[in-house]
Amino acid sequence: MVQETHLSTEHLVQPLFLVSKENSREPVKALPNTYRLGLQETLKEVEDSLNLGITNFILFPVVPDQYKDKFATYGYDEDNFYLKIAAEVKRRFPETCLISDVAMDPYSTDGHDGLVRDGKIINDETLPILAKMAVAQAAAGFDLLGPSDMMDGRVGYMREALDAAGYMDTGIMAYTAKYASAFYGPFRHALDSAPRGGDKKTYQMDPANQREALIEAALDIEEGADFIMVKPALNYLDVINLLKTNTETPVAAYHVSGECAMLIAAAEKGWLDLDQAVQETLMCLRRAGSDVIITYFTKHYARLMKHGHLPEEHKEPKTHARSKRTSTSMPAFIKNYKI
Repeated sequence: MVQETHLSTEHLVQPLFLVSKENSREPVKALPNTYRLGLQETLKEVEDSLNLGITNFILFPVVPDQYKDKFATYGYDEDNFYLKIAAEVKRRFPETCLISDVAMDPYSTDGHDGLVRDGKIINDETLPILAKMAVAQAAAGFDLLGPSDMMDGRVGYMREALDAAGYMDTGIMAYTAKYASAFYGPFRHALDSAPRGGDKKTYQMDPANQREALIEAALDIEEGADFIMVKPALNYLDVINLLKTNTETPVAAYHVSGECAMLIAAAEKGWLDLDQAVQETLMCLRRAGSDVIITYFTKHYARLMKHGHLPEEHKEPKTHARSKRTSTSMPAFIKNYKI
């Protein structure tokens, strides 16, 4: 009755890594229980997840080097395996919500999210490339597009391109506050997408900054973002709460690969109970203000829910006996607190 925060699979998004080999199921060494999946294995994974009540998926392409070039043209090629797999998933399982990744780095020989010239990221010339990717992904059936590039103005540029192509109902989940973090390592290993030179600090956010996230959020919302995202999640609970408190737009949190890998590694050492740690972590992300949580523990949590392994405080609320405390008086500073 008095539990303030609730979490279910409806709030969770399962990341999937896609490869061109149709029957491939290759484990990601840096992130146990995560795989690179071909078409057939992706369909099996989605069906298995649906049986657990999971309907939300974010898809990432593992692109072979021979398909990469400086301008990331394979990102919107009609023969792109990523687009073909998404289209088949949507055809077979129309009830799914599919979220894309819009950025140059999976397709670029430079490994950066934007166009590189003379060692610098060229923001404005990147935008038309991202817009072409966005339209191609909308045509493939993605419900939400996830620009993870952090280029200035890309949400508005994409929105105009989508509307002009007739995809007015395709939404945008903007990576609004994406920090230049040390916790992306396993993800970059899974995608083979690390920068070939330099780093991403010129376009991703400084971990020291909080108020900058409000500026980024205001710009993305004004340009047409339907969701705003904070990435990573655990070290940025204050930023999640800041955006939730100061905007009306749904807030997504990306519980990134390094954050998940730490819990798995500690559990393998016997230093913590993984089930309890996963439940507490995801609940705290909800408590901080996350409407949507992208996490590699989505299936783990769904299995706990299905098989009844969640503690009582994580389940649906039920009636409890009234507390012996009968006074309803509260300190003055609490009276003025608004939830």
